[in-house]
Amino acid sequence: MKLTPVKIGDLALQIPIIQGGMGIGVSLSRLAGNVAKEGGMGIISCAQIGFNDPIFERAPFKANMKAIKEQYQAAKDIAGTGIVGFNIMCATYKYEKYVQRCVEVGADVIISGAGLPIHLPELVANSKTKIAPIVSSEKAAKVLLRTWAKRYQRTADFLVIEGPEAGGHLGFKYDNIHEAIKKMDQEVIKIVAVAKEYGEKFNCQIPIFFAGGVYDRNDIDHYLGLGCAGVQMATRFVVTEECDAPISYKERYLHATKDAVKIIKSPVGMPGRAIENEFTQTITSKQIPIKKCRSCLSHDHCDRKTIPYCITEMLLQSVSDNPDNGLIFAGSNVFKINEMTTVSRLLAELSQ
Repeated sequence: MKLTPVKIGDLALQIPIIQGGMGIGVSLSRLAGNVAKEGGMGIISCAQIGFNDPIFERAPFKANMKAIKEQYQAAKDIAGTGIVGFNIMCATYKYEKYVQRCVEVGADVIISGAGLPIHLPELVANSKTKIAPIVSSEKAAKVLLRTWAKRYQRTADFLVIEGPEAGGHLGFKYDNIHEAIKKMDQEVIKIVAVAKEYGEKFNCQIPIFFAGGVYDRNDIDHYLGLGCAGVQMATRFVVTEECDAPISYKERYLHATKDAVKIIKSPVGMPGRAIENEFTQTITSKQIPIKKCRSCLSHDHCDRKTIPYCITEMLLQSVSDNPDNGLIFAGSNVFKINEMTTVSRLLAELSQ
């Protein structure tokens, strides 16, 4: 049975699958544009989005502001009428400026996690841009939706629930991830109820998309059965021909084993899931000196003197010609992947 389209305000998502944002340099215009063209939601990662610009090393913020416009326009040129948006971490240095820039260029949606985007509604006021927080618990959903309702008299356009099997940063405590996996379905049901409550208050639907460990159609159907409108997936899109990451990065996904997927500590102050390599082995026993600060994280998220490594440096390494010395985030089911595909084939497989 085909997946049902989902309405997000005045937008219509033909295939209820969001391609998750992946930075640095993994989900840019080519991947996001092609996902949107095929009917899914294409998401560009704002994390050091301008890393390829010649001015990046001397003026990273300026390069990133420039790249937001360039990447969005390039994605929209591919997508046509498809939905294209951005993922912006709350922990980003000058977060507000990134949000405002994405609104300025006409972003269809902004998805925001790695913290609670408390002030997001005021940053998109009087624009057409739809907003979605990423939450991992009923408590976070309640706090955020209550605050938005009270302070801004509005609610979320949709919600992304990120579970403990996701790749990248996780909204769970380092030593509580395995326990959280067992309880996640119940948490999803509770968050669905919270979204329903606020949808009724604002006379709208708040579609929910589950992220984290979603691999195939059986997984999608499982979360639809819990009350979600769709899912967010990232890991499987990495091995598409259209993914913006280099082939050396994609090969690490193709060759990953189950035992090679590890939980690591991130300078953001959250645990993260990544593929084991020389870099992950090194940080278990020593700090990697920071060569240069490119101001990726806000000062309350990154103590430059004590962090174990620079996350920008390691994410840049992963999309360079030396990925084994870089940080390669991946979801828990990356080991199941064994072949390259295309966005079109993947979405057809998942949605039919």
